[in-house]
Amino acid sequence: MPIKRIWTNARLATMSARLPGLGIIEDGALAAEGERITYAGPASNAPPTEGYQVIDCGGRWLLPGLIDCHTHLVYAGSRAQEFELRLAGASYEEIARAGGGIRATVNAVRAASEAQLVAESLPRLDALIAEGVTTIEIKSGYGLSVEHELKQLRAARTLGQVRPIDVETTLLAAHALPPEYEGRADTYIDLVCNEIIPAAAKAKAASAVDAFCETIGFTSEQTSRVLSAARHHGLGVKLHADQLSNLHGGALAASHNALSADHLEYLDDAGIAAMAQAGTVAVMLPGAYYFLRDTHAPPLEGLRRAGVSLAISTDCNPGTSPLTSLLLAMNMGATLFRMTVEECLLGTTRHAARALGLQAETGTLESGKLCNLSIWDIDRPAELVNAMGLNRLHARIWRGQ
Repeated sequence: MPIKRIWTNARLATMSARLPGLGIIEDGALAAEGERITYAGPASNAPPTEGYQVIDCGGRWLLPGLIDCHTHLVYAGSRAQEFELRLAGASYEEIARAGGGIRATVNAVRAASEAQLVAESLPRLDALIAEGVTTIEIKSGYGLSVEHELKQLRAARTLGQVRPIDVETTLLAAHALPPEYEGRADTYIDLVCNEIIPAAAKAKAASAVDAFCETIGFTSEQTSRVLSAARHHGLGVKLHADQLSNLHGGALAASHNALSADHLEYLDDAGIAAMAQAGTVAVMLPGAYYFLRDTHAPPLEGLRRAGVSLAISTDCNPGTSPLTSLLLAMNMGATLFRMTVEECLLGTTRHAARALGLQAETGTLESGKLCNLSIWDIDRPAELVNAMGLNRLHARIWRGQ
């Protein structure tokens, strides 16, 4: 029989769309049977505690487990030298065109075994788990061949087997042009569409496909081919869009009914309208904006006016956002992009779940959803966005445990 648990004496921020704001219930309780929530609401309506394991929260705040919906967490090696170069004045594009950037990590990943990738990635994952993250998306994109992309995806799936966390994997083979395809971008896209995507789909190694649509990545036409191939093989679609320039990536993502379009610093009004119509989530990645010392922020006000859902994530990666704190990402979203506390918290719970197509399973405290919880020693939820470097997590519950 599944274990029945009930958390009492709690203040709930349910994040439910059926309640205003953060869905706050001041005198609340939450019950679960096995890995599913069976009740989340006022304590006065909670089921009798007989037969339940009772956990007294002592008046603490109970939120959904946090969701990091855009990461490149599985990789090998370090690119700290590039950080030094940027401090000396080199741009991200200059480093990339000189053979650094993504290609440097590609070399390290290709040389690493699957076990090495898991070992190097675990400390990064553990840092996020320690902050209450219960669901994470992990992209490939540093293998750029059938063999090494699948190796990365398998390593990511292994992380979800050796740690108590739900891992969603995304194939990002169209991340950069591998050196052996220099000057033959269309031929590499043929490989992505005709071999890598089918192989990942057949192995059930990924639930979605992403691409880097950018001047130093792939053109809109090449990206569209990749997204079409993903759809053909029954995979979801996400997109790195309009980060360094306006290639109309937001509109392109929306035209393929993408789950999300991410970065969006140069998103235009047409892209905003297209995303709103398609229901595509806008994922804010302030860690990259901060680390690259960018000055062109995403059009938050336009996205708000159009009613586009906003998520926020670490973009954990070795070159442009070596960030393993979703709490700090929220603070950056607030300070750098002027996101509200409500936007930051919904953006790492309910809207982050939507960005992964998991809104029916997680992201809110509601009956029927996975019992993924984070319990905090705070006086008000705003403390999770306000604090810098202070982790007030009291307990993390994954699938009821």
